[in-house]
Amino acid sequence: MYTDEDLTSAVKAGIFTDASVNAFRDHTASLNDLPSVDEENFQLVTSFNDIFVVIACALVLTSIGWFGSSISELMGAILFTVTTWGLAEFFVLKRRMALPAIVLLVSFLAGIFNISMAILGPLSEVSLISSGIITAIAAWLHWQRFQVPITVAAGTAAAIGGVIAVTVASTDASIKQWMTPLLFVSGFATFLYAMWWDMADRVRQTRKSDVAFWLHLIAAPLIVHPIFSILGIFDGNNGLFEAGIVLVLYALMAVLSIAIDRRAMLVSGLAYVLYACSMLLKTYGIDSSSSAITGVIIGGALLLLSVYWHSCRTVLFHFMPHAIQQYLPPLK
Repeated sequence: MYTDEDLTSAVKAGIFTDASVNAFRDHTASLNDLPSVDEENFQLVTSFNDIFVVIACALVLTSIGWFGSSISELMGAILFTVTTWGLAEFFVLKRRMALPAIVLLVSFLAGIFNISMAILGPLSEVSLISSGIITAIAAWLHWQRFQVPITVAAGTAAAIGGVIAVTVASTDASIKQWMTPLLFVSGFATFLYAMWWDMADRVRQTRKSDVAFWLHLIAAPLIVHPIFSILGIFDGNNGLFEAGIVLVLYALMAVLSIAIDRRAMLVSGLAYVLYACSMLLKTYGIDSSSSAITGVIIGGALLLLSVYWHSCRTVLFHFMPHAIQQYLPPLK
């Protein structure tokens, strides 16, 4: 399997011409009846060998970690972490395997966090904050070496956790009531960071687009959850007004998702919409089949949106100023 980044690299190496590669992309897009820029591609599995390698890596890492833990907890974490880095040197740097890259990254960061906690002593705010900062630095080092797209998102998540922990630890206990605004601000900042990566590759043909995808994936719940939590959807506020607000907000998220050509925000808000609509139907006496009716309506709407995604972007761009369009993925 070849990625857009592989094709771009082949053009730079003089193997293919830029025109021939673009013609190949257009041909592939025509087979799917959808422009490649609107597919929101990201690499997860290159072949079944990815799954095979992940299973083997899991066996090796589990065994080595268990063996080291028989000596001490710290030794187990160190052996586990060093092994993940060594495996990444071959399967990520040399073989460029997608799924093992993600699994080994997560394992490496988990190992670094465990090493930090083992060294810093008993569980406390200081140890958690310090371990989070060390993990974020480790993610940066991993990115410099292996360039795994999800690494930036993982490092960002660790940094957000560290910032929130520092904020809570450095103030009185009442700051915990500000956790929702903190999450929203963090999510919005992550969204802007994701857009920065997106704007660096508007046609989505390089690894920068994959980095943006994972950033959007963690930004979306950080933005969506605080908004719907304020409405008290899961606290029993299931009236017609609350359900209407949820649907309006979800429609606005759909417009934003179509504009930036990213579907992560729609997925993140889906649970809230399903719950709110289901509870609304139960309030009005449709109890036994409320979940099924809600699922059919919302699921059908999302399927239609998927089918007409490109058409919706075309209509939206017709009303959008050119000054904004130049920062977004272009239409075919």
